[in-house]
Amino acid sequence: MCGVFGFFQTRVSSETEYELQRCLSLLSRRGPDSSGTWIDPKGNLALGHTRLAILDLSPAGHQPMCSRSERYVISFNGEVYNYREIASELGGFGVSFRGGSDTEVLLAAFEQWGIEAALRRFNGMFSIALWDSVERKLFLCRDRLGIKPLYFGWNNDTFYFSSELKPIKAHSSFQPEISRESLALFMRHNYVPMPYSIYDGVYKLIPGTYLSLDEDQLQRGSEVFSPFVGEAKLSPTSYWSAHSHKTLSKDVSFDEALRECHRLLRSSISYRMISDVPLGAFLSGGIDSSLVIALMQEQSERPVKTFSIGFYEDNYNEAGYAEQVANHLKTEHCELYVTPEEAQGVIPDLPLMYDEPFADASQIPTYLVSKLAREEVTVSLSGDGGDELFCGYSRYIWAQNIWKYLRLSPSIGRALLSACIRGVSPATWDRILGIFSPCLPRSISSFHDPGEKLHRLATVLNANSAGELYTMVNTHWDGYDNQPVRGAGRVKNFINDFWPVAQDHIQLFSEIDIVSYLPDDILTKVDRASMYCSLEARVPMLDHRLVEFALSLPVEFKIREGKQKYPLRKLLSTYVPTELIDRPKRGFSVPIGQWLRGPLREWAEDLLSEESLSSHDLFNVNMVRSYWEAHRSGKRNFQYQLWDVLTFQSWYRHNF
Repeated sequence: MCGVFGFFQTRVSSETEYELQRCLSLLSRRGPDSSGTWIDPKGNLALGHTRLAILDLSPAGHQPMCSRSERYVISFNGEVYNYREIASELGGFGVSFRGGSDTEVLLAAFEQWGIEAALRRFNGMFSIALWDSVERKLFLCRDRLGIKPLYFGWNNDTFYFSSELKPIKAHSSFQPEISRESLALFMRHNYVPMPYSIYDGVYKLIPGTYLSLDEDQLQRGSEVFSPFVGEAKLSPTSYWSAHSHKTLSKDVSFDEALRECHRLLRSSISYRMISDVPLGAFLSGGIDSSLVIALMQEQSERPVKTFSIGFYEDNYNEAGYAEQVANHLKTEHCELYVTPEEAQGVIPDLPLMYDEPFADASQIPTYLVSKLAREEVTVSLSGDGGDELFCGYSRYIWAQNIWKYLRLSPSIGRALLSACIRGVSPATWDRILGIFSPCLPRSISSFHDPGEKLHRLATVLNANSAGELYTMVNTHWDGYDNQPVRGAGRVKNFINDFWPVAQDHIQLFSEIDIVSYLPDDILTKVDRASMYCSLEARVPMLDHRLVEFALSLPVEFKIREGKQKYPLRKLLSTYVPTELIDRPKRGFSVPIGQWLRGPLREWAEDLLSEESLSSHDLFNVNMVRSYWEAHRSGKRNFQYQLWDVLTFQSWYRHNF
């Protein structure tokens, strides 16, 4: 894995090389093995690269790399797993290679077929900066699912692009200004959704797209640019979309679909086991990671190295399940139990790992398991993506069932019911439901904090569509009018404004997650945490062939016999006894709510003080303070809302 950084400046400067080296050094964790720079002879374009050597560890894989004809120069972050097949195909055109890296193959592919045709051939995870010295154009490209990040934008007559925000912010000409609209989106969703970043004028490239900029656009493109595909003359071009999948033929049986799913998973994992450095896998003991490791073990000549993190709090600990799966599969298993103090010790480093605000608390165990794995391996596979592709989240069914009733109910009745639920405090609802729990279905009686969940239900009762309801389910601060950021307008984004067309509501929810929650939360979390440890994380569930196939399946293939992710369960049952994996799903997280009332209380009080909240004039101080008082006293559980504010405050204090 690697880091990409560069800039195009209108005025040629004698300080360009120094500026490039200084900013590039901030990506050293993404690429600790070596670094390189290249500056266009005219001096306008500067291109940098930091390298974590995975394939072809020799200098032949060094970047930035020039093509044989010297037309193209590339800085590339990621892996293209089918590079050997592409190299073989290029050999038919008389192309030969000096080394064994996938980077050299990418350059030859661009020369042979052009940008879009080459991208369509690549199977992998990547962000690419490619300079065409003949056409004098810069191409920025991102993989189909958004596994690897790529930021870009204009500021003070300079165009920047980077794997992370740190180098952009460090450039002497960049003047960072926080976007209130992005901050408001962050407070609603616990991440800044693409195509925005926390800074005005800086964007994330949309997955499955590339951006082409000539010299004039590099200089003045901000005046005519739109970050959304097809909205302006200068906007990203799509070469792949999760929404353009084909529906599986009705003649295909479930067993036939299961065999194809098995074949694709095997192929995907085989690709992602290609490495010239030690390789292992994260193991949570859940369905997805267990299946990935079972298929790895099936194709490996030696025991796979597996890694798990355990917690002493029973409600947050899955290490025992992971150990049972590891023992059955006979992996070389390594686990580490972490005390609350050790987990909390990660928090001061979060602004360094996540260089824009990010508030998924599972970032803490994700970093800890990455750190553990890096002690033994340089590459680790994960099971991320299975829930989105095969309908594994319980909220899919929960939201569908609610919408079935809501769409038949008059709006005035829903508003009245919402007011009645909100009229009773969550604590009182907890007591009421506790009394009647023996009479309630297990799906309700087993809820943690049922009163809080009822209040969440009251919020979504006013939804006008299934898509709106689902996005409200995943919102922390309620509504655009009831959110803590002062003076923030509304901007369109993929969570709220680009819902796919899907006849089945569960399929709709799944596709919404694939284009928003998956790249902006799950993949961001894994990329930043692993890269902070100089560990490459690979995601076999997100091979685009498997993604396209999963999206073609009818929902009744994915949810059968009352079981979600049924194809994955069925495949895993051939490797692991059902009793080891047939249990309620748990999240990979930590007890933030408890910590804020206990060991983190002093830290939180400092960041949530009136003085601290008022220092940047971004928040409605009284609103945030009221949430903190209610949580601290135990009257409400506002852990998610407060963690959003706290991670921003910590990030801001570190950056300004």
